[in-house]
Amino acid sequence: MTRTPVRVALTGARGGFGRTFLAQLRSIDRMTATQLIDPDVDGVRTLIADLGGLPDAEPIPGHDDVRWDEIDVLVEASGRVEAGYRYAAEAISRGIHVVMVSKEIESVAGVSLANAARERGVGYLPGDGDQPANLLRLLDWVEKVGLHVVALGKSGEYDLVFDPATGILDQQGERIDASGLGDHLFLADDIDETLAARAAIVAPLKRAAAADSCEMAVVSLYSGATADTERMHYPVARPSELADIYARRSDGGLIGTDRAVDVFSALRLPGETSFAGGVFTIVTTGDDEVWGLLAGKGHIVSRSGEYACIYWPYHFMGVETPLTIDAVTSGSTPFAEPRHHTVLAARASEALAAGTTFEVRGHHHEIAGVRPVIIDRADALSDTDDALTAAYYLLSGARLVRDVAEGDLIRISDLEGVADDVRAAFVEGVRL
Repeated sequence: MTRTPVRVALTGARGGFGRTFLAQLRSIDRMTATQLIDPDVDGVRTLIADLGGLPDAEPIPGHDDVRWDEIDVLVEASGRVEAGYRYAAEAISRGIHVVMVSKEIESVAGVSLANAARERGVGYLPGDGDQPANLLRLLDWVEKVGLHVVALGKSGEYDLVFDPATGILDQQGERIDASGLGDHLFLADDIDETLAARAAIVAPLKRAAAADSCEMAVVSLYSGATADTERMHYPVARPSELADIYARRSDGGLIGTDRAVDVFSALRLPGETSFAGGVFTIVTTGDDEVWGLLAGKGHIVSRSGEYACIYWPYHFMGVETPLTIDAVTSGSTPFAEPRHHTVLAARASEALAAGTTFEVRGHHHEIAGVRPVIIDRADALSDTDDALTAAYYLLSGARLVRDVAEGDLIRISDLEGVADDVRAAFVEGVRL
């Protein structure tokens, strides 16, 4: 029988996700935030005060201070692979449900953690509110109604907002002169030509992020979808164009393999509705009359009428996560068991010398010297564990023991300083 209210512990409580989640819990009587785990204890106290108080919440500085017997559900949102993995693994071992928000941990150890949870008889799910779980829910709906999926994915975190009157393009406060974009606001008959022109104009902006690749790798774990190209396409696209752009290559689009994950940079004009980092699927249509009727009602259908875009233009972060807490405490399993159909790997973006130490930095949790790539599981495997291709976030805090040439994938044998338990979790997961 589920305890009421459900006692929820949260790691990474001081972060942006923590704020959105805790603010929402104030309105939900069936669950309560109790232990808020974060090294920034003073910051957590300030957060509690800013929210007008959380009656059961207590700041907890770290692992050694957690009272595990007073937790029903752990929401892991630290974003730190080694620490977060240990919080989740210990919670599962103690019979505590886990909602995994840290996509970095999911991409490395999600398969192992889900397997351990199943054996222990507790719930383990990716958290609603971030793009992976949202996209998986959308994909489930789309495929259950019998639609065939050609592509699925999300928009990048920040829109490209172009003002034709000034020629200025703004991406989250970074502004460039993009006056030439006015000539490419609409798709030409040759889609590749338009996309290449747009990409050249916006080239000064950083559009791809490790977080994007990580999120799509997590979607792959639960869906079996793979990347059409290891770095993904990242077209600069207006949402109304998605059904044309993500058509199969044989029909003039980008996609070479069905059920391909991808990310696009959302282009819009000032005042137009944002895609808001939302998620999409591209499906093939059937009856022309049906889809003509739907196009007339404003749904996105390709110029050929052969493809349609079904999308959710939102991800509300912690506002939605209580839905996942309901699911794990009720025993609901909305997704398939995760498996490594792909691996989020690290490819050297420059020649790297032995002794190089890797560190996860910045808002997008990126690692200097390597780029994230989504590769097929078969290409990551080897006869020995040490020769396995390393997961991207397995590099966190690790050091190279040999030189690595530009363009090479980093292997586990190239590294020292990888935490034994995290390494073992990855190896177990990728070999399952």
